[in-house]
Amino acid sequence: MATDANIETFLNGAWCDAGAVQFRAPAEKGWEAGTVLSYDSGYALANEGRRDAAALTARVPVSLETDVRDTWPAFLLDLLPQGHGRQQLLGQLGLPETAGASADWQLLLAGAGNPIGNIRIREAAARLSGHRVHDHQGFTAEEIIHRGQGFTGYLATHGLFVAGSSGVQGEWPKILLTEGHDGLYYLDHALPDAEAARHWLVKFGRGANAALATILRLEMPYMELARYLGLAVHGALQGGPGTVFIPRFDRAVLDGHVHRYAQESLASLCGIAGFGAAPSHNEACRQLAAVCTHPERDIVEYLRRDVANVALGNKDNHARNTAIQRRDDGYIGLTPLFDFAPMMLHPDGIARRMRWTHDDGGAPSWASVIAQASTATGIAQDRLRQALRQMAEPLRALRSYALGIGVDEAVMDMQRMTIEGVAAQLEAL
Repeated sequence: MATDANIETFLNGAWCDAGAVQFRAPAEKGWEAGTVLSYDSGYALANEGRRDAAALTARVPVSLETDVRDTWPAFLLDLLPQGHGRQQLLGQLGLPETAGASADWQLLLAGAGNPIGNIRIREAAARLSGHRVHDHQGFTAEEIIHRGQGFTGYLATHGLFVAGSSGVQGEWPKILLTEGHDGLYYLDHALPDAEAARHWLVKFGRGANAALATILRLEMPYMELARYLGLAVHGALQGGPGTVFIPRFDRAVLDGHVHRYAQESLASLCGIAGFGAAPSHNEACRQLAAVCTHPERDIVEYLRRDVANVALGNKDNHARNTAIQRRDDGYIGLTPLFDFAPMMLHPDGIARRMRWTHDDGGAPSWASVIAQASTATGIAQDRLRQALRQMAEPLRALRSYALGIGVDEAVMDMQRMTIEGVAAQLEAL
């Protein structure tokens, strides 16, 4: 088995060698295996000190120094296939579905060839190029939504995982599609950049569970509720029965060229190598304030998202459902909102994942939150207090707006008391 992974970044319009990760411990330990991360010497000299899109992670700026640790560097876990993508790739590699950490390195080397963001594993990209579709076939949105035989057969031929779901994590099946200038949708890796007009993440329903179907159906109106509350939302979601088309913000087509922006999860930013562990909101705010180009703006946005999560029951607020974007012009900041949905409906009874260190038993004291965020970031409490107080009025009108855009009355009834309680706290700040 290969004991190193070569990493490429998309910078200045082209893929280039950026660095490598090597093992210091047996691969069978998975992400708990000790590693050495190093930048390519030429790359390091050309980009010395950068934390933006040139860096593999904001935690390790570009340099000639090596980064030695007892685990994988946390950013690699952003590239590791999870959920349905993991199961698909395990099957392609002839590994059992129950394969645990011992399979992680093989999954990374095989499956991180076309992930979200601007970095990829060279070995995985080479494997993916072997599946490149030369007669790239496009499909209409209707064919995708209704799972037409041509579309499903095409995926079966090339493999759902090959459709580009590497680095896309979560329990709903997802694929990455590129919309061509002809209005048709293609497998993301198959369409040349020159023919790309827009980029989408497409999420599909799974199974017959009514609660899961409702969560997926309400993701579109929930994102509109987030926009109504003043959160940063990128574009408009589209879709149909059991399908949601989500516009990607790690890609932009400008002047006929595709730009790939670095995307790094909050878990990676906080140095969490592993799954399940969650940083406190306090630690997240500290890390964001340290790297963001506009720290006050992004901390305000972060607090507003927490208010919205609590008010609307999005309890699955784990550290991989928030990310930063890093661009090649030096900008670093929160990405637009994603994975915002009524997760309180989940049949597994998900609890609120990330919490504040103090006064947060699932229903935070917002006055305490402001004080804690101020301590963590150095931003004046008055600025944070004013920003959250502005959410009180739209929260009071939220039920009426939600019903008007198709959110189920039963769902809003579930959250009525919570919304009213949050609004009252914010009014009293």
